[in-house]
Amino acid sequence: MKLGKLRRKDIPRCVEIEKMLFAGDDPWSARAFHSELEAGGYYVGAYSPEDVLIGYAGLAVVGGRGDYEASIHTIGVDPGYQGQGIGRALLEALLARADEVRAPVFLEVRTDNERAQELYRRHGFTQIGLRKRYYHPSGADAYTMMRPAVSEQEVG
Repeated sequence: MKLGKLRRKDIPRCVEIEKMLFAGDDPWSARAFHSELEAGGYYVGAYSPEDVLIGYAGLAVVGGRGDYEASIHTIGVDPGYQGQGIGRALLEALLARADEVRAPVFLEVRTDNERAQELYRRHGFTQIGLRKRYYHPSGADAYTMMRPAVSEQEVG
């Protein structure tokens, strides 16, 4: 597996993976992925040795120098490739980008997705809130989690 910048030609495959992962909710459309890339989001793809997209992740960084915040918008791994460290590698790539600008990182995760929550906790995230009925149309709740900026971690 190799990581690289998510390519526009990968968007149909992203949509395919989204439909597998989030069938009970509102999976992202091709338009949503195009909008994120056009907005300048930091998107990474995980590729098989045959150059097939098997996972993706996206991060938005907002604010100005010394006052950045980052938000993980999505992480998805093809179910056939889960459990192989791909999600962890994608998350670490996003966190490395956030660390470059010393930004705290926020995300939402389904309250019933314990596997993802544990991954985030292992990478310094803590639960800071609950969003009732966050996911649509399922109405599933989400935890808001946050990881302090790297500079804050070093001080503590």
